[in-house]
Amino acid sequence: MILAWLSIEDFRNHRSTVVSFDRGRTLVVGPNGHGKTNLLEAVAMLTGAGSFRGANAETLVRAGSQRAYTRAEVRRRGRPSLVEMEIAVGGRSRAQVNGRRVRTLRDLADIVTAVVFCPGDLTITAGGPSMRRALADEVLASTDREFRAVRADLERILRQRNNLLKQVGRRPDGDALNTLDVWDDQFAATGEIVARQRAALAGALAPAAQETYRRLAGTDARLELSYVTSWAGDSLAAALECSRSGDLRRGTTSVGPHRDELEIALDGLPARTHSSQGEQRSIALSLRLAQHRYVADCLGTAPIVLLDDMFSELDEDRARRLVDCLPDAQTVLTSATGHVPDGIDFGSRVEIRDGTAVSGAVRDGAGADGRA
Repeated sequence: MILAWLSIEDFRNHRSTVVSFDRGRTLVVGPNGHGKTNLLEAVAMLTGAGSFRGANAETLVRAGSQRAYTRAEVRRRGRPSLVEMEIAVGGRSRAQVNGRRVRTLRDLADIVTAVVFCPGDLTITAGGPSMRRALADEVLASTDREFRAVRADLERILRQRNNLLKQVGRRPDGDALNTLDVWDDQFAATGEIVARQRAALAGALAPAAQETYRRLAGTDARLELSYVTSWAGDSLAAALECSRSGDLRRGTTSVGPHRDELEIALDGLPARTHSSQGEQRSIALSLRLAQHRYVADCLGTAPIVLLDDMFSELDEDRARRLVDCLPDAQTVLTSATGHVPDGIDFGSRVEIRDGTAVSGAVRDGAGADGRA
């Protein structure tokens, strides 16, 4: 997977920026707050996964504008594709590939894949279960179109079930109970598919995460991943039946994949509560590196690596070890100081100031025409 060039317009603080990238490593420099991370965020948006900073359209579109545009040429297994996205304030964002509209933004994952390493990744280890579920779903969605469809169905069914629970309250009539039976059947079927795939992913990621953690941390500590469902026994359908009265009382669904946990343990102890911040950061990095290896193996092409000022968060030893663990893939990394550890050789350098590429590999005219 190679990103040839990127054009962004009215995205965050970038009025109009066009940058081309080295096939190896591109270093993006500039003072904090001038738009380095915004550039990486625009690249990541083209995977269809949304903002890795959790931003909505109103935040992504430059103040005073109604729409932002991102446009890029990517080459996957040597085949070029033009990917375009329009992000609208108060409206629905849309995208197209080679001039043809994609059905959903998430389908861009079939064209563009990237793995983002950012300081916020610490929440993968230290945050709540939703952060680890999101990681699992991100990995699966980037490699499996069918999973994306099932996951979307699960979200829709869960919304409908919760809405019904809120509407009928503690005294549902016969029609409401019949409707609830329908939603329960659908939720159980899709929920068990999602849970099985997440559990299989945990097993697939664990060996690579363990190996990488030992290299990053320089220890023989044992890193373990396990997927734990929120229901006892083998059947989500039976769990939904048992929890129905409580769900009606509370007006929400208490069991299902939306309550599951991807548990991370270090030497047998929960990493979230028993690991130091340095250990938690190394665990998060290990999971991202395992993610990259898994996606590359599934797709037969290495995802783009986006490193957002990661080395400033690490001590010298961990920074050196991370350099040794980086995959052989196109990499775009940011640095406020321009300093990177030994071993990071970059083919091009781009300087960002006030939302503009003031020096570096700028491809004049790229992305000047066309809209998503």
